[in-house]
Amino acid sequence: MRIHTAPMTDCQLYLISPLDVSGDFPGRLERAIEAQAGLVTAFQFRVKNVDQHEATALAEPLQAICAARDVAFIVNDDVALAKRLKADGVHLGQGDGDPEDARDELGRGAQIGVTCHASKHLAMEAGEAGADYVAFGSFFDSDTKPSTHRPETDLLEWWSKLFEIPCVAIGGITPENCLPLVRAGADFLAVSGAIWANDEAAAVKAFAREIRAA
Repeated sequence: MRIHTAPMTDCQLYLISPLDVSGDFPGRLERAIEAQAGLVTAFQFRVKNVDQHEATALAEPLQAICAARDVAFIVNDDVALAKRLKADGVHLGQGDGDPEDARDELGRGAQIGVTCHASKHLAMEAGEAGADYVAFGSFFDSDTKPSTHRPETDLLEWWSKLFEIPCVAIGGITPENCLPLVRAGADFLAVSGAIWANDEAAAVKAFAREIRAA
């Protein structure tokens, strides 16, 4: 399964999980994906301070939901967990390893994304190392993952004009502030708090309206 362009628009949603994915979260994920057909095309499993056994148990129902709906299931930071789960890919921060090493571990078909903050140089390095997408941010203040990096929208414009590798905008993105990012060329909006802190289906539909307006 690959992160792909959906028919409805050139920009899709890349959902990032909250740290707590227990309880009724699988049902919430289903509702979010199904709220707008074709808009959610990737989901990142992001949990902290749990061992591989517990992480696997938490991931399995979410991975099944994604597989049944053609949504790429991406593991945050942990190549070993991604390999154990046979996930669709892994997302690497700057301190989480090299994309080439991750490719060796996960295989040619794996989707490998790299956080590049606000740096053209890091993004080009990631592309040269074989990343399948690059992520820029944080564009806005974020409670999910605070960051001092603040790229401008012209970074998205520059990347999308010069490179074929998809770019992901991340950090504090909401339906109210996403329009400039979409217009600047973001292929994906990575969103977490704006979805899970609210009614997830309504939030996805609100993003869909704004993306169409772009």
